[in-house]
Amino acid sequence: MSKTPFAFRYTRWDGTQQIDLLDADQLLDAIADEVLADGDVTRALQRLFRWGSDNPQMPLTGMRDLLEQLRAQRQEALRRYDPNSVLRDIARRLEEIIQTERSGIERRLAESQQRLAQARQQPTVQPQTDSGQSNEMASEQESENTLSPEEAHRLLEQLARRKQAFLDQLPPDPAGRIQQLMQYEFMDPQARQQFQELLASLQQQMLQQTFQGLQQAIQQMTPEDLANLRQVLHELNEMLAERARGGQPDFERFMHKYGHYFDRNLKNLDELLDYLARQMAAMQSLLDSMTPEMRRQLADALDAALQDPGIRQELEQLAHNLSQLLPYNPYRQAQPFTGSEELTLGQALQLMERLQGMQEVEEQLSHVRDWRDLNRIDLERVRQLYGDELAAQLDQLRQLTRILEEAGYIQRTRRGYELTPRGVRKIGQKALREIFRHLKQDRIGQHPIPRAGRGGEPSDETKTYEFGDPFYLHLPKTVMNAVFRDGPGSPVHLHPDDFEVFRAELLTQSATVLMVDMSRSMLYNGCFLAAKKVALALDSLIRAQFPRDHLYIVGFSYVATELKPAMLPHITWDEYNYGTNMQHGFMLARQLLSRHRAGTKQIILITDGEPTAYFDGEQVRFSYPPTYQTFQETLKEVARCTREQIVINTFMLERSPYMAGFVSEMARINKGRAFFATPDHLGEYILLDYVANKRTRLR
Repeated sequence: MSKTPFAFRYTRWDGTQQIDLLDADQLLDAIADEVLADGDVTRALQRLFRWGSDNPQMPLTGMRDLLEQLRAQRQEALRRYDPNSVLRDIARRLEEIIQTERSGIERRLAESQQRLAQARQQPTVQPQTDSGQSNEMASEQESENTLSPEEAHRLLEQLARRKQAFLDQLPPDPAGRIQQLMQYEFMDPQARQQFQELLASLQQQMLQQTFQGLQQAIQQMTPEDLANLRQVLHELNEMLAERARGGQPDFERFMHKYGHYFDRNLKNLDELLDYLARQMAAMQSLLDSMTPEMRRQLADALDAALQDPGIRQELEQLAHNLSQLLPYNPYRQAQPFTGSEELTLGQALQLMERLQGMQEVEEQLSHVRDWRDLNRIDLERVRQLYGDELAAQLDQLRQLTRILEEAGYIQRTRRGYELTPRGVRKIGQKALREIFRHLKQDRIGQHPIPRAGRGGEPSDETKTYEFGDPFYLHLPKTVMNAVFRDGPGSPVHLHPDDFEVFRAELLTQSATVLMVDMSRSMLYNGCFLAAKKVALALDSLIRAQFPRDHLYIVGFSYVATELKPAMLPHITWDEYNYGTNMQHGFMLARQLLSRHRAGTKQIILITDGEPTAYFDGEQVRFSYPPTYQTFQETLKEVARCTREQIVINTFMLERSPYMAGFVSEMARINKGRAFFATPDHLGEYILLDYVANKRTRLR
């Protein structure tokens, strides 16, 4: 029966998705190889932070890719919109207003014609007065009330012709149309309302550059409100002018009086200047992003929309004062738009503010070096600008070390972050999983030891009891054997052939020295990382499955030294000199194994080359190619190990003639085994051999 393959569907982030929380075990797995490669936890974390992880079990987007996502979102907006469409939107709205007015005029004429026809049939009917008419139209209506229907209709036709002629002569540019229509008395109430809404919208956008707290629409402001705005602008200009003259204006009095129009968190005049620069940057950047002609027309249209001459004059003075105090606005920047999607003025200003915020966030994140720098980033602002997904990914990166520290895998020291003993064991377990990941079950047990014993531990399998077997009785099967023989009934009579016992496995207790070649050639040949993984995996295996065993790790190059398992992730080749001093390694291993009297004693040797150094008294002799004396002194130490019943199993990572000849001679003396392995399969051979020698089936 075939299995249905997994199906994946990718969609845009809509806020309902959830980014899985980072798992400490997966995080440690992600940096394990980096830690083993150079022994530096901090550098491994920095690389994970910068590049992320593409492991499907723990996908993590690194800082570099996040920056690319940020830039891509900003570029998408630039490729999508056209800032010049703002003026076209204003022009379109003006054209709609004019067409609404023309339709209203035609409708009024049609209604008047209808009333005239009715009046001719019913002369006593009086014309009705429309509510909401302009002064001109109200005066015309009064004339209609005193004139005959024919005369009233004739006057309305004359008024309509004047209105239509005025509309026909409107200039083509939005600024000119706004100026002319501001002096025009609309006949259609809907057109009048649309024009007032357009003016209010343009004035609102202009004034909100300065007043963040301006929430009320301009068209809803009373004359007192507008007068108060003029006073705010006037006192603001006086304060800025005094600063330009070198004075010290009373900033606190101004903010106490008018702070609700601005950001209340401003603490001094310099912060107010920065606030004004930021507020005005959106409009200035929008104008800078347009073509020169469109820029001029939009500026004229906005200027024309300011109905209050006093406010217009104060805003012009404010722009002059700011140009003196801030010759360059750091927040003002033209954007290279290339899109075609249209925008209203409000949408365009919001977009410019968003793009400015994006650039600021990008600049901040471009200076981030590691997770600590992310504490200075406002994630709430990132969420507002880019959405929940990107903010959540940044938050994940910020928590890298906290997650590992809370799990007890790393700790902070004066030298940076280091693995804890628990972290070292965890990396060892990972190495063990990797080594056994591709092994088949039938490969385990290829190297059984050539003897059996009476001790051992029971397994799940059973057998008929034979003399000498450990008496691990399986009572239910024993009784059933008697029942099958004699049939049902009681009592049950047991015979010697009925006894069924559990099979037992012989477990040997051993002491092992793992001798790892730490010379520079191991690094150059790509064997160093594999050897470290094997050492950690073997330590993890023995601790978990054979806790009564003893494992020692000896690293050797110019000289040999004992390594504790906790030291393995941090060992690097540059701590050692030239040379492969196997003689000293065997000597140290023999001393360590002499502490154990019973059980199996063995040395597992991992090397990629023949010995090139040995102790001559207290002095180390080094030579390459190796000399006859080097071989002889090393083989003498092999003979001493043999006399102490220490088995040496060698795993060769190279097949040079010198190496092959030396290992053959060593195997002849010691009766141990020699294997040729590659770095990617080294762990399989060593651990399989270790496990196979640890247990065998007892009959």
